[in-house]
Amino acid sequence: MSAAVDAWEAVIGLEVHVQLRTASKMFSGAATAYGAEANCQANVVDVALPGVLPVVNAEAINKAIRFGLAVGGDISADSVFDRKNYFYPDLPKGYQLSQFAQPIVAGGLVHARRADGSLLQVQLTRAHLEEDAGKSIHDAFAGATGVDYNRAGTPLLEVVTEPVLHSAADAVAYLKALHTLVRWLGICDGNMQEGSFRCDANVSVRPRGSDQLGVRSEVKNVNSFRFVEKAISYEIERHIRLCERGEQPVQETRLYDAARDQTRSMRSKEYAEDYRYFPDPDLPPLRLSEAEIAAQREQLPELPQQRYRRYLEELGLSDYDADLLSTERALSDYYEQVAAAAGDAKLAANWVLGEFSAALNSAQLNVEDSPLDSARLGGLLAKLASKEINGKIAKKVFEAMWRSADSAAEAIDRLGLKKIDDSAALAAMVDQLIAQHPEQWAQLQQGQDKLLQFFIGQAMRATRGQADAGVLQGMIRDRLGQ
Repeated sequence: MSAAVDAWEAVIGLEVHVQLRTASKMFSGAATAYGAEANCQANVVDVALPGVLPVVNAEAINKAIRFGLAVGGDISADSVFDRKNYFYPDLPKGYQLSQFAQPIVAGGLVHARRADGSLLQVQLTRAHLEEDAGKSIHDAFAGATGVDYNRAGTPLLEVVTEPVLHSAADAVAYLKALHTLVRWLGICDGNMQEGSFRCDANVSVRPRGSDQLGVRSEVKNVNSFRFVEKAISYEIERHIRLCERGEQPVQETRLYDAARDQTRSMRSKEYAEDYRYFPDPDLPPLRLSEAEIAAQREQLPELPQQRYRRYLEELGLSDYDADLLSTERALSDYYEQVAAAAGDAKLAANWVLGEFSAALNSAQLNVEDSPLDSARLGGLLAKLASKEINGKIAKKVFEAMWRSADSAAEAIDRLGLKKIDDSAALAAMVDQLIAQHPEQWAQLQQGQDKLLQFFIGQAMRATRGQADAGVLQGMIRDRLGQ
């Protein structure tokens, strides 16, 4: 089908529902904790009992502003919550409170990197606040469907791209960059298994070279990067097959079936007018002052793309290391502290991405739960950088520090791993090694320089790696008259 694929261009737009990290819901004081018993976190506002009135969650607004500033979007001084009317069992009000005509964020740009390292810039249409619906439970009751309203009213920021993506791989690259950004800003935990970061993919195809958009299908609520890529790839191929047969795709909402690796029709896709949007009469327009926006601007951290560039240009890290160290905020901040204490950015990167990350993975711990804090690891690496210890000893000390509260100096003393640089002791050892290996010594004297490392290795083995290799080398060269 490659020839057919080449004749068509995919056009993809993504809508991502980012669950905002707030203790309470968008319009009520009910909790948002995941995993609670069904329907125990839905209050009178969430289930729309008569006479109740919504109140906007100020923290959700602040997090939306912070996101808009991070992507360079326009923050609306005036935005409005609308009623999006549709009837479904998990929507107790019969409408969803969302922002339609006047969203809180307009425009913006997300920077992503493809697998080959090339830069991808994705233009956003908008980011708007809304409340989540409840959840229909289809497998808990024989012949019936249950409804859990715990999620109803949970604050969401829906981030909508322009239709500017043209491959499943680029869609995933964008999603990963957005996922990194919202976690980096602290506005979302990004837990896709718990539904905190969900993607709707709008897919269409058109003849290559055309500027007209084709009929789109929407793949709803995909919650893993791998499934997003598979669902989009399937939809692109399905649309091309239809078009090649002279058939017109229909505008519809589809679900991705991971077991069959295919999408299936869920319902016909509504148009905006079908939802009969109108401003919610119970909520006044949301008005933001310059001072409120400035307060969120002051809280913005150095962003992932900025930190990535700094790691490359100022610290001299490799592209691979800079990428890994600017993906997760907690690991990046830990690295920053280690590098400052160690005084060697590249050495710190090697150890944070190497020994430290391996230890975290082995113990199944997050960075925040590490038993080895950044100051102690930095202290160990400072000793390694100054050649007080060598790499072999550093690894032994690291293991001891991981299991204790020792500083590097305390662990070295406790393990008896202090570097041996006493000239008299090392001189006696060199004499002993020469006596034990006369044949190798003769060959070294005859110019076989590789045997220098043989004698240094013997000395290191005898001292469990504690001998100062530089001092040893100098002594051996003195014996050679070099």
